[in-house]
Amino acid sequence: MAERYTHGHHESVLRTHERRTVANSAAYLAPHLRPELRVLDVGSGPGTITVDLAQRVAPGDVTGMDAAADVVEKAAALAAERGVENVRFAVGDAYAIDAPDGTYDVVHAHQVLQHLGRPVDALREFRRVLAPEGIVAVRDVDYVGVIWYPLVPGLDEWHEVYLQVHRLVSGEPAAGRRLKAWARQAGFTDVESSASLWLFESPDAREWWGGAWAERALHSSFAEHAVEHGVTDRAGLERIAAGWREWAASEDGWFFMPHGEIIARS
Repeated sequence: MAERYTHGHHESVLRTHERRTVANSAAYLAPHLRPELRVLDVGSGPGTITVDLAQRVAPGDVTGMDAAADVVEKAAALAAERGVENVRFAVGDAYAIDAPDGTYDVVHAHQVLQHLGRPVDALREFRRVLAPEGIVAVRDVDYVGVIWYPLVPGLDEWHEVYLQVHRLVSGEPAAGRRLKAWARQAGFTDVESSASLWLFESPDAREWWGGAWAERALHSSFAEHAVEHGVTDRAGLERIAAGWREWAASEDGWFFMPHGEIIARS
């Protein structure tokens, strides 16, 4: 995964990854998991989903792959902390996976294709390393379709800036709606589509999600890219951060994120 990552790996970004599990981020895949499967998790990040996958398919083998070496180290530390021994993590490239043809029963990618400039090429590579009866499982958010309340002006500004920055830096923020089409272009003949959502509305969820985004708006790679590309300035980022804090503090706060999902077979 050679492209630049819109969000980067600032602590505020990783914090939003650390609550991810199969249950809340890959439920569509769960019915297909069974012991002894060989699984590749592309873009595994800090490893929370990957470790969960390993526990579900044990004694099968799971490999987590990410482009960032420091994040790979964090994931390996998490696996060691939880005593999960049937998983390993490695630095890798989604366009050139270091594995022979037909290696894996499941190739999984969560929130990955939205950040790639060539998602169809990545899917072709996933297909190459897939066993004959295997599945590729992909889930991505559709940032164009997010909905929130109250109608905080700072979040209107965030949405406009975010979509521009994402497209300028890496990939397509409305990836969720495109997954089926991309998979078909990549040569998959059997593609099952589904959709699910994330909803942040409880006090804890608002504090977590809104607080992380307020920090991300000021200190992450997203902020650097926004200024670098002239999409906004520091004053604009301050308004966006204030908007997230205002939303998080509202008892009426509600933030909906739609996701597209596919199970693809050759």
